[in-house]
Amino acid sequence: MNILEVASEAVPFAKSGGLGDVLGALPEALSKAGHRVKLFLPYYKAVRQQNFPIKPLEISGEIVIAGKIYKYKVQGYKHNKLPLEYYFIENDNFFNRSELYRDNKTGEDYKDNDLRFVLFSKAVLETNNKLNWRPDVIHLHDWQTGLIPAYLKNEYQSNSLYKNTKTVLTIHNLAYQGTFKADHFKNLGLPDKLFYATAPFEFFGKINFLKGAISFADKITTVSPQYAKEIQTKEFGCGLDGVLKEKAKSIFGILNGVDYKVWSPSRDKKIPYDYYHANLSGKRMNKVELLNETGMPYREKVPLIGIISRLADQKGFDLIEETAEDLFNMNIQMILVGTGEEKYHKLFKTIEQKYPDKFKAFLTFDDVLAHKIEAASDMFLMPSQFEPCGLNQMYSLKYGTVPIVRKVGGLANTVIDFTENHEEGTGFVFEKYTTSALLGKIEEAVQAYQKRKLWIKIMKRGMKQDFSWKKSAEIYIKVFSSASV
Repeated sequence: MNILEVASEAVPFAKSGGLGDVLGALPEALSKAGHRVKLFLPYYKAVRQQNFPIKPLEISGEIVIAGKIYKYKVQGYKHNKLPLEYYFIENDNFFNRSELYRDNKTGEDYKDNDLRFVLFSKAVLETNNKLNWRPDVIHLHDWQTGLIPAYLKNEYQSNSLYKNTKTVLTIHNLAYQGTFKADHFKNLGLPDKLFYATAPFEFFGKINFLKGAISFADKITTVSPQYAKEIQTKEFGCGLDGVLKEKAKSIFGILNGVDYKVWSPSRDKKIPYDYYHANLSGKRMNKVELLNETGMPYREKVPLIGIISRLADQKGFDLIEETAEDLFNMNIQMILVGTGEEKYHKLFKTIEQKYPDKFKAFLTFDDVLAHKIEAASDMFLMPSQFEPCGLNQMYSLKYGTVPIVRKVGGLANTVIDFTENHEEGTGFVFEKYTTSALLGKIEEAVQAYQKRKLWIKIMKRGMKQDFSWKKSAEIYIKVFSSASV
Protein backbone atom coordinates (compact mmCIF):
# COMPACT_ATOMS: atom_id res chain seq x y z
CA MET A 1 0.00 0.00 0.00
CA ASN A 2 0.93 3.67 -0.37
CA ILE A 3 0.54 5.13 3.12
CA LEU A 4 0.79 8.85 3.80
CA GLU A 5 1.40 9.49 7.51
CA VAL A 6 0.75 13.03 8.77
CA ALA A 7 1.63 14.06 12.33
CA SER A 8 2.74 17.01 14.41
CA GLU A 9 5.70 15.21 16.04
CA ALA A 10 7.88 12.12 15.73
CA VAL A 11 10.97 10.73 17.40
CA PRO A 12 13.83 11.41 16.85
CA PHE A 13 12.97 14.76 15.25
CA ALA A 14 10.61 16.41 17.75
CA LYS A 15 8.68 15.09 20.73
CA SER A 16 6.39 16.35 23.47
CA GLY A 17 4.89 13.01 24.55
CA GLY A 18 3.80 9.51 23.56
CA LEU A 19 2.57 10.67 20.14
CA GLY A 20 6.19 11.34 19.18
CA ASP A 21 7.23 7.83 20.27
CA VAL A 22 4.46 6.23 18.21
CA LEU A 23 5.35 8.17 15.05
CA GLY A 24 8.99 7.31 15.54
CA ALA A 25 8.20 3.59 15.39
CA LEU A 26 4.97 2.97 13.44
CA PRO A 27 6.13 4.26 10.01
CA GLU A 28 9.23 2.06 10.28
CA ALA A 29 7.12 -0.97 11.22
CA LEU A 30 4.81 -0.37 8.23
CA SER A 31 7.83 0.00 5.94
CA LYS A 32 9.39 -3.19 7.24
CA ALA A 33 6.14 -4.96 6.38
CA GLY A 34 6.72 -3.95 2.74
CA HIS A 35 4.54 -0.85 2.40
CA ARG A 36 5.62 2.48 0.88
CA VAL A 37 5.38 5.19 3.51
CA LYS A 38 5.81 8.96 3.50
CA LEU A 39 5.72 10.86 6.81
CA PHE A 40 5.00 14.60 6.87
CA LEU A 41 5.99 16.78 9.85
CA PRO A 42 6.41 20.49 10.57
CA TYR A 43 9.98 21.76 10.28
CA TYR A 44 10.40 22.85 13.89
CA LYS A 45 13.37 24.57 15.49
CA ALA A 46 13.91 21.30 17.40
CA VAL A 47 14.44 19.51 14.07
CA ARG A 48 16.86 22.16 12.75
CA GLN A 49 19.00 22.01 15.88
CA GLN A 50 19.89 18.36 15.30
CA ASN A 51 22.25 16.95 12.71
CA PHE A 52 19.84 14.99 10.55
CA PRO A 53 20.68 14.58 6.83
CA ILE A 54 17.68 16.72 5.84
CA LYS A 55 18.01 18.64 2.57
CA PRO A 56 15.89 21.35 0.93
CA LEU A 57 13.74 20.06 -1.93
CA GLU A 58 12.75 21.97 -5.04
CA ILE A 59 9.22 22.25 -3.75
CA SER A 60 7.63 25.40 -2.37
CA GLY A 61 4.27 27.08 -2.50
CA GLU A 62 1.79 29.57 -1.17
CA ILE A 63 -1.29 28.97 0.96
CA VAL A 64 -4.05 31.55 1.19
CA ILE A 65 -5.61 31.76 4.66
CA ALA A 66 -8.44 34.26 5.16
CA GLY A 67 -7.18 36.34 2.24
CA LYS A 68 -3.56 36.44 3.41
CA ILE A 69 -0.74 34.63 1.59
CA TYR A 70 1.59 32.35 3.57
CA LYS A 71 4.65 30.83 1.90
CA TYR A 72 6.19 27.46 2.67
CA LYS A 73 9.15 25.37 1.58
CA VAL A 74 9.77 21.64 1.88
CA GLN A 75 12.73 19.75 3.33
CA GLY A 76 13.19 16.01 3.05
CA TYR A 77 15.23 12.91 3.44
CA LYS A 78 14.97 9.17 2.81
CA HIS A 79 15.50 6.33 5.25
CA ASN A 80 18.69 4.55 4.27
CA LYS A 81 17.28 1.02 4.64
CA LEU A 82 13.50 1.19 4.21
CA PRO A 83 10.93 2.47 1.67
CA LEU A 84 10.28 5.37 4.03
CA GLU A 85 10.55 9.08 3.21
CA TYR A 86 10.32 12.08 5.53
CA TYR A 87 9.03 15.50 4.47
CA PHE A 88 9.12 18.66 6.56
CA ILE A 89 6.91 21.68 5.95
CA GLU A 90 8.98 24.82 6.52
CA ASN A 91 7.58 28.20 7.54
CA ASP A 92 9.83 30.16 9.87
CA ASN A 93 7.07 32.32 11.30
CA PHE A 94 4.96 29.32 12.35
CA PHE A 95 7.40 26.53 13.13
CA ASN A 96 10.80 28.02 14.00
CA ARG A 97 9.82 28.36 17.67
CA SER A 98 11.27 27.05 20.91
CA GLU A 99 8.27 24.80 21.70
CA LEU A 100 5.95 22.70 19.54
CA TYR A 101 2.52 23.86 20.73
CA ARG A 102 2.89 26.07 23.78
CA ASP A 103 4.54 29.42 24.46
CA ASN A 104 7.01 28.76 27.28
CA LYS A 105 6.80 32.43 28.31
CA THR A 106 3.09 32.23 29.09
CA GLY A 107 2.68 28.48 29.62
CA GLU A 108 -0.32 28.60 27.29
CA ASP A 109 -0.96 27.30 23.78
CA TYR A 110 0.19 29.52 20.92
CA LYS A 111 -2.68 31.85 20.00
CA ASP A 112 -2.21 31.08 16.30
CA ASN A 113 -2.18 27.27 16.54
CA ASP A 114 -5.19 27.16 14.21
CA LEU A 115 -3.30 29.10 11.51
CA ARG A 116 -0.17 26.98 12.01
CA PHE A 117 -1.97 23.71 11.41
CA VAL A 118 -4.20 25.05 8.63
CA LEU A 119 -1.00 25.91 6.77
CA PHE A 120 0.57 22.56 7.65
CA SER A 121 -2.45 20.53 6.52
CA LYS A 122 -2.89 22.35 3.23
CA ALA A 123 0.85 22.32 2.52
CA VAL A 124 0.94 18.54 3.06
CA LEU A 125 -1.77 17.98 0.43
CA GLU A 126 -0.22 20.49 -2.00
CA THR A 127 3.27 19.00 -1.58
CA ASN A 128 1.96 15.51 -2.20
CA ASN A 129 0.22 16.88 -5.30
CA LYS A 130 3.56 18.14 -6.58
CA LEU A 131 5.15 14.76 -5.83
CA ASN A 132 2.29 13.23 -7.85
CA TRP A 133 2.05 10.38 -5.34
CA ARG A 134 -1.25 8.53 -5.06
CA PRO A 135 -1.86 7.43 -1.44
CA ASP A 136 -4.21 4.55 -0.72
CA VAL A 137 -4.58 5.85 2.83
CA ILE A 138 -3.79 9.08 4.62
CA HIS A 139 -3.20 8.26 8.27
CA LEU A 140 -3.78 11.25 10.54
CA HIS A 141 -2.88 11.78 14.18
CA ASP A 142 -4.78 13.95 16.66
CA TRP A 143 -6.36 17.38 16.18
CA GLN A 144 -3.32 19.00 14.54
CA THR A 145 -4.02 17.01 11.36
CA GLY A 146 -7.79 16.96 11.78
CA LEU A 147 -8.60 19.28 8.88
CA ILE A 148 -7.28 16.98 6.17
CA PRO A 149 -10.33 14.66 5.90
CA ALA A 150 -12.58 17.72 5.49
CA TYR A 151 -10.26 19.26 2.87
CA LEU A 152 -10.27 16.01 0.89
CA LYS A 153 -14.08 15.88 0.83
CA ASN A 154 -14.50 19.57 0.02
CA GLU A 155 -11.60 21.51 -1.52
CA TYR A 156 -9.91 18.44 -3.09
CA GLN A 157 -13.06 16.53 -4.01
CA SER A 158 -12.36 16.77 -7.75
CA ASN A 159 -8.62 16.09 -7.48
CA SER A 160 -8.04 12.78 -9.33
CA LEU A 161 -4.90 12.04 -7.27
CA TYR A 162 -7.05 11.58 -4.16
CA LYS A 163 -10.05 10.00 -5.89
CA ASN A 164 -9.67 6.64 -4.12
CA THR A 165 -7.75 7.84 -1.05
CA LYS A 166 -9.27 6.97 2.32
CA THR A 167 -8.53 8.64 5.64
CA VAL A 168 -7.86 6.95 8.98
CA LEU A 169 -7.73 9.12 12.09
CA THR A 170 -5.91 7.93 15.20
CA ILE A 171 -6.98 9.57 18.46
CA HIS A 172 -4.03 9.44 20.82
CA ASN A 173 -5.70 11.49 23.56
CA LEU A 174 -9.29 12.69 23.27
CA ALA A 175 -8.72 15.39 25.91
CA TYR A 176 -6.75 17.45 23.38
CA GLN A 177 -9.19 18.57 20.68
CA GLY A 178 -7.93 21.79 19.08
CA THR A 179 -10.70 24.24 20.01
CA PHE A 180 -10.69 27.85 18.80
CA LYS A 181 -12.96 30.89 18.84
CA ALA A 182 -15.87 30.88 16.39
CA ASP A 183 -14.65 33.94 14.48
CA HIS A 184 -11.52 31.98 13.48
CA PHE A 185 -13.59 29.64 11.27
CA LYS A 186 -12.77 31.79 8.24
CA ASN A 187 -9.14 30.69 8.69
CA LEU A 188 -10.04 27.08 7.84
CA GLY A 189 -11.18 27.83 4.30
CA LEU A 190 -14.13 25.45 4.59
CA PRO A 191 -17.82 26.00 3.68
CA ASP A 192 -19.88 27.90 6.27
CA LYS A 193 -22.36 24.99 6.38
CA LEU A 194 -19.75 23.02 8.40
CA PHE A 195 -20.08 25.45 11.30
CA TYR A 196 -23.74 25.73 12.14
CA ALA A 197 -25.08 24.36 15.46
CA THR A 198 -24.23 20.61 15.75
CA ALA A 199 -22.31 20.74 12.41
CA PRO A 200 -19.00 18.82 12.06
CA PHE A 201 -16.74 21.63 13.31
CA GLU A 202 -19.10 23.28 15.83
CA PHE A 203 -18.64 22.47 19.52
CA PHE A 204 -20.50 24.56 22.12
CA GLY A 205 -20.04 27.69 20.01
CA LYS A 206 -16.37 27.03 19.27
CA ILE A 207 -14.43 25.42 16.42
CA ASN A 208 -13.28 21.88 17.20
CA PHE A 209 -10.65 20.38 14.85
CA LEU A 210 -10.94 16.88 16.32
CA LYS A 211 -14.72 16.78 16.05
CA GLY A 212 -14.39 17.71 12.37
CA ALA A 213 -11.83 14.96 11.86
CA ILE A 214 -14.08 12.37 13.53
CA SER A 215 -16.99 13.47 11.35
CA PHE A 216 -15.12 13.23 8.03
CA ALA A 217 -12.61 10.37 8.56
CA ASP A 218 -13.42 7.03 6.94
CA LYS A 219 -12.10 5.02 9.89
CA ILE A 220 -11.07 5.95 13.42
CA THR A 221 -8.59 4.19 15.66
CA THR A 222 -7.54 4.75 19.24
CA VAL A 223 -4.39 3.57 20.95
CA SER A 224 -5.85 0.68 22.96
CA PRO A 225 -8.94 -1.57 22.75
CA GLN A 226 -10.16 -0.43 26.18
CA TYR A 227 -9.87 3.26 25.28
CA ALA A 228 -11.90 2.67 22.10
CA LYS A 229 -14.80 1.61 24.35
CA GLU A 230 -14.22 4.29 26.99
CA ILE A 231 -14.33 7.29 24.64
CA GLN A 232 -17.89 6.38 23.67
CA THR A 233 -19.04 6.94 27.28
CA LYS A 234 -19.91 10.16 29.06
CA GLU A 235 -17.17 9.62 31.66
CA PHE A 236 -14.31 9.47 29.16
CA GLY A 237 -15.85 11.03 26.02
CA CYS A 238 -14.76 14.62 26.74
CA GLY A 239 -17.98 15.91 25.20
CA LEU A 240 -17.50 13.97 21.95
CA ASP A 241 -19.05 10.67 23.06
CA GLY A 242 -22.21 11.34 21.01
CA VAL A 243 -20.26 11.96 17.79
CA LEU A 244 -18.15 8.88 18.43
CA LYS A 245 -21.17 6.67 19.14
CA GLU A 246 -22.57 7.62 15.74
CA LYS A 247 -19.39 6.20 14.17
CA ALA A 248 -19.08 3.21 16.52
CA LYS A 249 -18.84 0.68 13.65
CA SER A 250 -15.82 2.55 12.24
CA ILE A 251 -13.85 2.74 15.52
CA PHE A 252 -11.03 0.29 16.31
CA GLY A 253 -8.70 0.05 19.30
CA ILE A 254 -5.09 -0.80 18.38
CA LEU A 255 -2.57 -1.01 21.19
CA ASN A 256 0.55 1.09 20.70
CA GLY A 257 3.74 -0.88 20.35
CA VAL A 258 7.15 -0.49 21.95
CA ASP A 259 10.39 0.11 20.09
CA TYR A 260 12.59 -2.46 21.80
CA LYS A 261 15.66 -1.15 19.98
CA VAL A 262 15.31 1.88 22.27
CA TRP A 263 13.53 0.46 25.34
CA SER A 264 15.19 -2.78 26.39
CA PRO A 265 17.61 -3.24 29.33
CA SER A 266 19.87 -5.52 27.31
CA ARG A 267 20.35 -2.90 24.53
CA ASP A 268 19.85 0.43 26.30
CA LYS A 269 22.86 2.73 25.80
CA LYS A 270 21.50 5.32 28.25
CA ILE A 271 21.78 3.17 31.38
CA PRO A 272 25.05 2.42 33.25
CA TYR A 273 24.59 -1.36 33.42
CA ASP A 274 22.73 -3.60 31.01
CA TYR A 275 20.94 -6.70 32.23
CA TYR A 276 18.89 -9.62 30.94
CA HIS A 277 16.01 -11.90 31.85
CA ALA A 278 18.55 -14.59 32.81
CA ASN A 279 20.84 -12.27 34.80
CA LEU A 280 19.26 -9.41 36.76
CA SER A 281 22.38 -8.29 38.64
CA GLY A 282 22.67 -5.15 36.51
CA LYS A 283 19.29 -3.95 37.76
CA ARG A 284 20.50 -3.70 41.36
CA MET A 285 23.67 -1.91 40.17
CA ASN A 286 21.54 0.62 38.27
CA LYS A 287 19.51 1.24 41.43
CA VAL A 288 22.60 1.85 43.55
CA GLU A 289 24.02 4.18 40.89
CA LEU A 290 20.82 6.23 40.52
CA LEU A 291 20.30 6.61 44.28
CA ASN A 292 23.91 7.78 44.66
CA GLU A 293 23.44 10.17 41.75
CA THR A 294 20.29 11.67 43.27
CA GLY A 295 21.60 11.83 46.84
CA MET A 296 19.19 9.32 48.34
CA PRO A 297 20.45 6.53 50.62
CA TYR A 298 20.45 2.95 49.33
CA ARG A 299 18.37 0.67 51.54
CA GLU A 300 18.49 -3.04 50.77
CA LYS A 301 14.86 -4.05 51.32
CA VAL A 302 13.18 -0.77 50.44
CA PRO A 303 11.55 -0.66 47.00
CA LEU A 304 12.25 2.27 44.69
CA ILE A 305 9.14 3.51 42.84
CA GLY A 306 9.60 5.42 39.59
CA ILE A 307 7.32 7.96 37.93
CA ILE A 308 7.97 9.36 34.43
CA SER A 309 5.14 11.58 33.29
CA ARG A 310 3.67 14.79 32.03
CA LEU A 311 2.46 16.60 35.13
CA ALA A 312 -1.21 16.93 34.23
CA ASP A 313 -4.56 16.30 35.93
CA GLN A 314 -5.08 13.21 33.78
CA LYS A 315 -2.18 11.41 35.46
CA GLY A 316 -3.75 11.00 38.92
CA PHE A 317 -1.38 13.19 40.90
CA ASP A 318 -4.26 14.57 42.96
CA LEU A 319 -4.42 11.09 44.55
CA ILE A 320 -0.76 11.36 45.52
CA GLU A 321 -1.38 14.85 46.94
CA GLU A 322 -4.30 13.63 49.08
CA THR A 323 -2.44 10.60 50.39
CA ALA A 324 1.16 11.91 50.59
CA GLU A 325 1.47 11.56 54.36
CA ASP A 326 0.23 7.95 54.45
CA LEU A 327 2.20 7.11 51.32
CA PHE A 328 5.55 8.34 52.63
CA ASN A 329 4.98 6.79 56.04
CA MET A 330 5.41 3.53 54.15
CA ASN A 331 8.83 1.96 53.74
CA ILE A 332 9.41 3.18 50.16
CA GLN A 333 11.52 5.56 48.09
CA MET A 334 10.33 7.39 44.97
CA ILE A 335 11.88 9.28 42.05
CA LEU A 336 9.88 11.39 39.61
CA VAL A 337 10.86 13.08 36.37
CA GLY A 338 8.46 15.23 34.38
CA THR A 339 7.22 18.70 33.65
CA GLY A 340 3.83 20.29 33.26
CA GLU A 341 1.32 22.20 35.36
CA GLU A 342 2.79 24.60 37.92
CA LYS A 343 0.56 23.32 40.74
CA TYR A 344 2.23 19.90 40.44
CA HIS A 345 5.70 21.45 40.31
CA LYS A 346 4.88 23.10 43.67
CA LEU A 347 3.35 19.89 45.06
CA PHE A 348 6.36 17.72 44.30
CA LYS A 349 8.86 20.31 45.50
CA THR A 350 6.96 20.46 48.81
CA ILE A 351 6.96 16.64 49.14
CA GLU A 352 10.69 16.55 48.36
CA GLN A 353 11.44 19.10 51.10
CA LYS A 354 9.35 17.15 53.62
CA TYR A 355 10.74 13.67 52.75
CA PRO A 356 14.28 14.26 51.35
CA ASP A 357 15.43 10.66 51.97
CA LYS A 358 12.31 9.19 50.37
CA PHE A 359 11.41 11.40 47.41
CA LYS A 360 13.25 13.24 44.63
CA ALA A 361 11.58 15.26 41.88
CA PHE A 362 13.27 16.32 38.65
CA LEU A 363 10.89 18.84 37.11
CA THR A 364 12.17 18.74 33.58
CA PHE A 365 12.12 16.65 30.43
CA ASP A 366 15.20 14.40 30.62
CA ASP A 367 15.20 11.37 28.35
CA VAL A 368 18.43 9.91 29.75
CA LEU A 369 17.12 10.16 33.32
CA ALA A 370 13.86 8.52 32.18
CA HIS A 371 15.82 5.49 30.95
CA LYS A 372 17.82 5.37 34.20
CA ILE A 373 14.64 5.46 36.29
CA GLU A 374 13.10 2.60 34.28
CA ALA A 375 16.25 0.50 34.81
CA ALA A 376 16.78 1.35 38.48
CA SER A 377 13.25 1.27 39.88
CA ASP A 378 11.63 -1.79 41.45
CA MET A 379 8.12 -0.52 40.71
CA PHE A 380 6.54 2.01 38.38
CA LEU A 381 3.49 4.06 39.39
CA MET A 382 0.74 5.20 36.96
CA PRO A 383 -2.43 6.09 38.93
CA SER A 384 -4.06 7.73 35.90
CA GLN A 385 -7.56 9.16 35.91
CA PHE A 386 -7.63 8.09 32.25
CA GLU A 387 -4.88 6.72 30.01
CA PRO A 388 -5.48 6.17 26.26
CA CYS A 389 -2.58 3.72 25.99
CA GLY A 390 0.41 4.55 28.13
CA LEU A 391 3.87 3.45 27.09
CA ASN A 392 5.82 3.55 30.32
CA GLN A 393 3.98 0.61 31.85
CA MET A 394 5.07 -1.44 28.80
CA TYR A 395 8.64 -0.13 29.05
CA SER A 396 8.56 -1.02 32.76
CA LEU A 397 7.52 -4.60 32.11
CA LYS A 398 10.50 -5.08 29.79
CA TYR A 399 12.85 -3.60 32.44
CA GLY A 400 11.52 -5.86 35.21
CA THR A 401 10.06 -2.78 36.88
CA VAL A 402 6.70 -3.96 38.20
CA PRO A 403 3.85 -1.56 37.29
CA ILE A 404 1.24 -0.29 39.76
CA VAL A 405 -1.56 1.11 37.60
CA ARG A 406 -5.24 2.00 37.51
CA LYS A 407 -7.54 -0.20 35.41
CA VAL A 408 -8.22 2.25 32.58
CA GLY A 409 -7.40 2.47 28.86
CA GLY A 410 -4.20 0.82 27.75
CA LEU A 411 -3.18 0.14 31.34
CA ALA A 412 -6.08 -2.31 31.60
CA ASN A 413 -4.97 -3.97 28.34
CA THR A 414 -1.30 -4.44 29.27
CA VAL A 415 -0.96 -5.14 33.02
CA ILE A 416 -2.40 -8.26 34.69
CA ASP A 417 -3.16 -7.86 38.39
CA PHE A 418 -1.06 -10.25 40.48
CA THR A 419 -3.50 -10.17 43.41
CA GLU A 420 -6.30 -11.58 41.26
CA ASN A 421 -4.14 -13.86 39.12
CA HIS A 422 -1.07 -15.30 40.85
CA GLU A 423 -0.17 -17.49 37.88
CA GLU A 424 -0.13 -14.75 35.19
CA GLY A 425 0.06 -11.47 37.14
CA THR A 426 2.62 -8.95 35.88
CA GLY A 427 1.77 -5.99 38.14
CA PHE A 428 -0.70 -4.48 40.59
CA VAL A 429 -3.95 -2.97 39.31
CA PHE A 430 -6.55 -0.92 41.20
CA GLU A 431 -9.97 -0.01 39.84
CA LYS A 432 -11.60 2.78 41.84
CA TYR A 433 -10.17 6.29 41.56
CA THR A 434 -9.69 6.71 45.30
CA THR A 435 -6.77 7.20 47.67
CA SER A 436 -7.65 4.02 49.57
CA ALA A 437 -7.56 1.94 46.38
CA LEU A 438 -4.19 3.43 45.40
CA LEU A 439 -2.64 2.96 48.85
CA GLY A 440 -3.99 -0.57 49.09
CA LYS A 441 -2.29 -1.63 45.85
CA ILE A 442 1.02 0.01 46.78
CA GLU A 443 0.90 -1.83 50.14
CA GLU A 444 0.24 -5.14 48.33
CA ALA A 445 3.20 -4.49 46.02
CA VAL A 446 5.50 -3.59 48.94
CA GLN A 447 4.51 -6.79 50.77
CA ALA A 448 5.16 -8.91 47.67
CA TYR A 449 8.55 -7.17 47.23
CA GLN A 450 9.71 -8.58 50.57
CA LYS A 451 9.28 -12.13 49.21
CA ARG A 452 12.31 -12.16 46.94
CA LYS A 453 11.63 -15.36 44.96
CA LEU A 454 8.02 -14.38 44.36
CA TRP A 455 9.03 -10.86 43.27
CA ILE A 456 11.56 -12.17 40.75
CA LYS A 457 8.85 -14.40 39.25
CA ILE A 458 6.62 -11.35 38.74
CA MET A 459 9.54 -9.38 37.26
CA LYS A 460 10.54 -12.10 34.82
CA ARG A 461 6.94 -12.71 33.76
CA GLY A 462 6.70 -9.04 32.81
CA MET A 463 10.02 -9.11 30.97
CA LYS A 464 8.70 -11.92 28.74
CA GLN A 465 5.73 -9.83 27.51
CA ASP A 466 5.95 -8.78 23.87
CA PHE A 467 4.44 -5.44 22.89
CA SER A 468 6.58 -4.91 19.79
CA TRP A 469 5.25 -2.86 16.88
CA LYS A 470 5.05 -5.74 14.39
CA LYS A 471 1.69 -7.03 15.67
CA SER A 472 0.18 -3.54 15.99
CA ALA A 473 1.33 -2.61 12.46
CA GLU A 474 -0.42 -5.70 11.08
CA ILE A 475 -3.70 -4.57 12.68
CA TYR A 476 -3.27 -1.06 11.26
CA ILE A 477 -2.87 -2.56 7.79
CA LYS A 478 -6.14 -4.48 8.23
CA VAL A 479 -7.91 -1.23 9.16
CA PHE A 480 -6.31 0.61 6.22
CA SER A 481 -7.40 -2.18 3.89
CA SER A 482 -10.96 -2.15 5.21
CA ALA A 483 -11.10 1.63 4.70
CA SER A 484 -10.01 1.21 1.10
CA VAL A 485 -12.68 -1.34 0.22
